[in-house]
Amino acid sequence: MILRLIATIILAWLLGFVGFAITLPGPITGVTASAAVIPTGAAGRIQRGVELLEEKQVDEIFISGVDADVTPEEFAVEFEVSRRLMNCCVTLGFEATDTRGNAEEIADWVEGEGISSIRLVTSDWHMRRATGEVQRRLPAEVAIIRDAVPSTPSLAILFVEYHKFLASSAVGITDEFG
Repeated sequence: MILRLIATIILAWLLGFVGFAITLPGPITGVTASAAVIPTGAAGRIQRGVELLEEKQVDEIFISGVDADVTPEEFAVEFEVSRRLMNCCVTLGFEATDTRGNAEEIADWVEGEGISSIRLVTSDWHMRRATGEVQRRLPAEVAIIRDAVPSTPSLAILFVEYHKFLASSAVGITDEFG
């Protein structure tokens, strides 16, 4: 009986991992939002947010988890953001150091600015966990549009992220009922 239970758990874990790995979310087009929110991390995230701003698919962007040593001027040069866009439409957040911190920083900014819809821009492998973390902290009326940046994650990255996603989901479930 115990062996069957263990085998069932292992099979469920394996099928979950395979499903997680082969169904990574993708980018979205043709949808506008009040703002794009971008947790710093893997390549392509910030570039995607700036592109959305330049294409007027969002009115502003918030980048969470920027290193405290980075100045807005350095950021603008690094990501080729015009002075006009930096002044009007780009906000840098310097408090977050991990995904949970990104979610808190994003939620604080969204609520402080009165934003009604966000376009969450992050890596495809990171999207599920980031969405859950942000969603738990935002009011239900704030719409979240998932815009995943395509990547080619290694098996190791997928393995680690799957387990972080499971842990984050479990914490979210206990928060709901606990």
